[in-house]
Amino acid sequence: MVINCAAEKVDSGEIMQRKRVGIVLFDDVEILDFCGPFEVFSVVRLDEEKRREQASPFDVFLVAEKVDPVITAGGMRVIPDHTFGSCPKLDVLVVPGGWGTRTEMNNSVLLDWLRARASEVETLTSVCTGSMLLGSAGLLDGLHATTHWRSLDWMRDSFPLVTVEYDRHVVEDGRVLTSAGISAGIDMALKVVLRYFGDSIARAAAKHMEYPFPEHNRRRIQP
Repeated sequence: MVINCAAEKVDSGEIMQRKRVGIVLFDDVEILDFCGPFEVFSVVRLDEEKRREQASPFDVFLVAEKVDPVITAGGMRVIPDHTFGSCPKLDVLVVPGGWGTRTEMNNSVLLDWLRARASEVETLTSVCTGSMLLGSAGLLDGLHATTHWRSLDWMRDSFPLVTVEYDRHVVEDGRVLTSAGISAGIDMALKVVLRYFGDSIARAAAKHMEYPFPEHNRRRIQP
């Protein structure tokens, strides 16, 4: 994965400025929480007819506190592309969830890094209980947000300055997007694609994945 190529030449001779997407990893992260958005951002094309010749306008990579393989909630071992220290400047930050968030909510290194990166990115996002990490870092204060249906009350009780949305699949509040559980990260990522490149490009990415484009924003699983 080439992560130092911020721009790529396209057939027209123009330079495509690729948006850098960093996805945070930690032990016991939920697999689909990070793999879903990774898939969406990596399959996007600005010209479907040149899918094999052109790269995605998003440059996606995985970031963790250390260089060691991350052990996911399902036991998959994942090697991060960057540590917190080596991670380049980001345009989009994705914070997934999983059982590991219970530990990471008390990880001052991670929370400090999230605060620093959140101040520079254009778009800040979370999947599932990744929103609990954003909340722990104080990044959701005064905003509307959501999380996995099992954790909605936990979120409400933990962060009184956050308006918790119980009925919405993805919550967009300015540049911050939070999403419901696990598979909702795919829908969240499609909304990010739509924000940057429009409806037709987002729908084409969903079609390539054979994934139904989210036509409504109602929570699929009710608490």
